[in-house]
Amino acid sequence: MFAKKLRLALSSLWGAVILFGTGNANAGFDELNLRRGVTDISHQVYDLHMLIFWICVVVCAVVFGILIYSIIYHRKSKGAKPATFHESTTVEIIWTTIPFLVLVGMAIPATKTLLALEDTRDSDMSIKVTGYQWKWQYEYLDGPAEDISFFSALTTPREQIEGTAEKGENYLLEVDNPIVVPINKKIRFLITSNDVIHSWWVPDLGWKQDAVPGFINDGWTELKEPGTYRGKCAELCGKDHGYMPVVLIAKSEADFAQWAADQKAGAVAEAAAATQTWTRDDLLAKGEAVYNTNCAACHQANGQGIPGVFPAIAGGPISTGPLADHINIVMNGKTGTAMQAFGAQLSDVDLAAVVTFERNGFGNNTGDVVQPSDITAAR
Repeated sequence: MFAKKLRLALSSLWGAVILFGTGNANAGFDELNLRRGVTDISHQVYDLHMLIFWICVVVCAVVFGILIYSIIYHRKSKGAKPATFHESTTVEIIWTTIPFLVLVGMAIPATKTLLALEDTRDSDMSIKVTGYQWKWQYEYLDGPAEDISFFSALTTPREQIEGTAEKGENYLLEVDNPIVVPINKKIRFLITSNDVIHSWWVPDLGWKQDAVPGFINDGWTELKEPGTYRGKCAELCGKDHGYMPVVLIAKSEADFAQWAADQKAGAVAEAAAATQTWTRDDLLAKGEAVYNTNCAACHQANGQGIPGVFPAIAGGPISTGPLADHINIVMNGKTGTAMQAFGAQLSDVDLAAVVTFERNGFGNNTGDVVQPSDITAAR
């Protein structure tokens, strides 16, 4: 029995030594450890983490040391007798006071860090973040980018996802429209969801926040240097949970102002495009891109869908049936199913293009061409 207990204690201690003291035996400590991040608040979180970590290391070393010493020198074979200090008031006070002081020593810095994490006062600008299956919507509520709103969706090529092409450097962490913020400004994020629970997470910022339907949670950051920071949804939000990345780009104030101006100019151009008549070929080309970004995850890149789960677009009753019904279900979704309402997510041009593509792609060949003006009239 003694030998078994001794082996167990020594193996546990040796495992801790291997994990935290061997450098790059399998992976460096830094690769296993919490990321330090790039913001002041992420540094506070990291420092708190390391403080608690080393307290735990010391506590474990002391406890294991006493345990091993006791097993070796106070075993029955050496004539050890049971201790009689269990009624000692002094011992009771000591082993109650020491853990209490340790907990207080951890609670004080932890409380300071938690209060700093939650302090969204005096922000310079606010951005509303809304989770959708499986994309993010960003709405700038004030500042130079006020009234700018767009969706951000995965753009990793389907060939990589399906395993037929080599994975890119930022596999599953690429988007069409990254969120852009200025440096040296306190940015407040108001985070919610349109459907199920999501979680907005960029590790370099030092925190994540749940996006809950019907509720608004908040968080903040202030970046000091320009850069690109990547994250993802950290909640199991559905079948394609892994396809919901976040890309945040920090720019200088001048570059951010220029980006905001470009976005507003692009919105004006997009509104003008919705009043134009598009050629069939242009609609099909744009519609294919919109389909791959918004529809292929469920209905598949080949339009075959998933039997019993997501209906096929190829030869499907919606994509080959009455045009008005097709437009209606794309715009308004279908209650009780995973089919979302894309009327608020896509522009009139995008909606016209994707319906045109679905009715003429995958061998459907209905010949129907939907113009942006048709979508405008259907709203």
